[in-house]
Amino acid sequence: MFHVGGARSALFNWVMAVQSGGTLVLRIEDTDASRNSPEWTEGIIRALAWLGIDGEQYEGPYFQSANADRHAEAVQTLKDAGRAYYCECTREAVIARTGDQHKGYDGFCRDRGLEPGPGRALRFRTPDEGQTTVVDLLRGKPVFENAVLEDFVIARADGSVTFLLANVVDDMSQGITHVVRAEEHLSNAPKQQLLWEALGAEPPVWAHVPVVVNEKRQKLSKRRDKVALEDYQAEGYLAEAVRNYLMLLGWAPSGDREIVPWDVIVEEFRIEDVNTSPAFFDEKKLRAFNGEYIRALPVEKFIAECLPFLEKAPFDVDVAVFAELAPLAQTRVALLSEIVPMIDFAFLDEPPSDEQSWNKAMKGPAAEILAAAEAAYLDAPWHADELKDRLERVGAEHGLKLGKTQAPVRVAVTGRTVGLPLFESLEILGRDRTLARIATARARLAQSG
Repeated sequence: MFHVGGARSALFNWVMAVQSGGTLVLRIEDTDASRNSPEWTEGIIRALAWLGIDGEQYEGPYFQSANADRHAEAVQTLKDAGRAYYCECTREAVIARTGDQHKGYDGFCRDRGLEPGPGRALRFRTPDEGQTTVVDLLRGKPVFENAVLEDFVIARADGSVTFLLANVVDDMSQGITHVVRAEEHLSNAPKQQLLWEALGAEPPVWAHVPVVVNEKRQKLSKRRDKVALEDYQAEGYLAEAVRNYLMLLGWAPSGDREIVPWDVIVEEFRIEDVNTSPAFFDEKKLRAFNGEYIRALPVEKFIAECLPFLEKAPFDVDVAVFAELAPLAQTRVALLSEIVPMIDFAFLDEPPSDEQSWNKAMKGPAAEILAAAEAAYLDAPWHADELKDRLERVGAEHGLKLGKTQAPVRVAVTGRTVGLPLFESLEILGRDRTLARIATARARLAQSG
């Protein structure tokens, strides 16, 4: 699963790399084996490629675990310099000493001189005095008092390093100059900056982008919200629409516009202009974006985008017939997955059954309208304008406007009260199938009457 927030960060990094002539680096942080698998890595790569960030757009993927030797060297360097020490305290022991389950580590093992051993992690010794200033392109220069930064773990008891140290070492070895990441990592920045300095290097330029929230202004959660990029792809969102929308989570292009060509986004985007307020992920707005992008497609491209969804339909689709329906459907779907129920009537032997639509349309003069429509269509020239004209005349005879008149015909032929333009649909469906469906509906009405 690739989180939409992670996708937003990846896009920001990618655009910055393109603008500066730099290189986007894809690194898989797999030091915690319990949270990683080859399938997850492949999922990230596929999701990035769908957004347009394929293997030609980045360097890697690199795996953090492959850099274990350099991690070990950094651990030894810090230990030899007196900047790290072994600690055997459990969380329970710290709470027992401090009496506060929310308080951080209390430095109990700082000067005990412990050697490596079972259950002993390695902690970085943070300065007792002074301040650490983080230069952030979005947030200015946040200042952190060193005295409140706890001595944090950099290597677990089993010898594996933690995220904080591994990231610093990998960034140093790969020449990383800019790090754009989520706001939740801002609290890690002073710790990592201290590690950079302790290892004798200049830290990168930081940019901590705002958290992405739901409609209740809660941070997006995979347990509660739809956050997987793959889910949106499966529903029929276009990559171009998603990419455009994600770029607007905290940033806006010039002028009163939001749907913007990608080359304009690349030209105008500045990380310094990203707002630090929480960014609302509005799925309804994304859906509207997608509809706009779908309507802007050349019809041939729309047909091609629909084919994967049609291939999964529970009926065979004649692509030539679909090509006739496609222009009618293109203006009415917001998601590509909506195409199947929109055009199913043209490929099923019988129209789909929708009792709610039937009960709504098949009342009052419905039987008389269907009988008159059947008679009117027997010898009608079979094109949309003539079919509409004849049904209008049927309605006039019953004192009805076209909207009321066409309702029973639509349900009889397509199975639903809403759908594609009726008369164009009848033209494509053909005279024989249209009349047969009207006759079937009349028979059903007669039996129920």
